[in-house]
Amino acid sequence: MTVSIKICGLTDEVSVKAVIDVRADYAGFVYFPASPRHITLEKAAELKSLLPASIKSVSVLVDPDDALLAQVFSVLKPDYVQLHGKESPARLQDIRNAHPAAKIIKALKIRTSDDVAQAASFKAVADMLLFDAKAPELPGMLPGGNGLSFDWALLKNREFPLPWMLSGGLNIENVADAVRQSGAHMVDISSGVERAPGVKDPALIKAFTDKARGI
Repeated sequence: MTVSIKICGLTDEVSVKAVIDVRADYAGFVYFPASPRHITLEKAAELKSLLPASIKSVSVLVDPDDALLAQVFSVLKPDYVQLHGKESPARLQDIRNAHPAAKIIKALKIRTSDDVAQAASFKAVADMLLFDAKAPELPGMLPGGNGLSFDWALLKNREFPLPWMLSGGLNIENVADAVRQSGAHMVDISSGVERAPGVKDPALIKAFTDKARGI
């Protein structure tokens, strides 16, 4: 099985070069000031310019307003926007109406099978889904990048209306099990390839991609 790989939360040229070296499929840039992986749109555009066409850029946003979205599409021009907040299907439709060419990844927070069932409601308004762990409502928890996983078997043998990625707590040690248990063909990693919050480790990026592609 061929597994596509997204490395998310890139903040500097070293991490972007590592992603290019391993020929990842997607590169994610976070615009969310509360995150240790937050960078300005201008910095993200600078880093995105280093990517070859084979690596798709993803701008990760959390409940963005119309003004921020307009800036993102103007300054960064990402291949995808990943909406990682509480955006509803109606909100995605509004974004589609305003930006018809936009490709949207909708992140869904998963803890139970009821959470998985949300996927159907985004069929007509998203291009891809991302299943991440639902974090407990505790101080310091972020919408994503917490290093938490969920029961991957909740996704096994499920039919989804859109292509989907598996995220949440993935690392070198567990990615093979995660893919087998969930049936994922795409994986997304951020904190699992860091040596400190927001600081990617090129050696971990290589080890993770080697492991994921060897499944």
